[in-house]
Amino acid sequence: MQPFRRITSHMVPLPNENVDTDQIIPARFLKVTSKEGLGKVLFYDWRYDAAANAKPGFILNRPEMAAASILLAGNNFGCGSSREHAAWALYDFGFRAVISTSFADIFRNNSLKNGLLPIQVDKAVHEQLFQIVHAQPTAQATVDLESQSVVLPGGGVIGFAIDPFSKQCLLAGVDELGYLLKFREAILAYESRAVP
Repeated sequence: MQPFRRITSHMVPLPNENVDTDQIIPARFLKVTSKEGLGKVLFYDWRYDAAANAKPGFILNRPEMAAASILLAGNNFGCGSSREHAAWALYDFGFRAVISTSFADIFRNNSLKNGLLPIQVDKAVHEQLFQIVHAQPTAQATVDLESQSVVLPGGGVIGFAIDPFSKQCLLAGVDELGYLLKFREAILAYESRAVP
């Protein structure tokens, strides 16, 4: 996964509350073990009709939302089952950050381990972000992981919390295993001393 430092993008508004991981990626698409290509089936049942035609009214199918990397989601995003594929699909589609008032714990952890930054904000800030997007659909926001801030159109700044280990991994573009592998030489040296 790519190191995460700073992204600038317009925000895709998806105000639906209690979006579960089966809505993010339906169970019938979980037969794969590769992360690649899952962006094509992100929100599949919302994006496509029964004949697999794109629904023009769905937000991700609108041309002005193409190439966005920030998803502005409703409350309690990523609830339901613990499928890691949900984070994979969001990342593969191009999202690097999801902003909401709350996330399911398992979804939050899966996201952080897969290069996707979940940003939790309070209700007032959340409402402000939706107002900005409705007034200016293509207005740009900047997510800066190093300073743990979101810079809004017009210059307002919102801070967010993240645990230090997850922040370090995202900045380096590694998961937990990748973090451990950085110490490979030290581990091998220790093992050579510990094993007779």
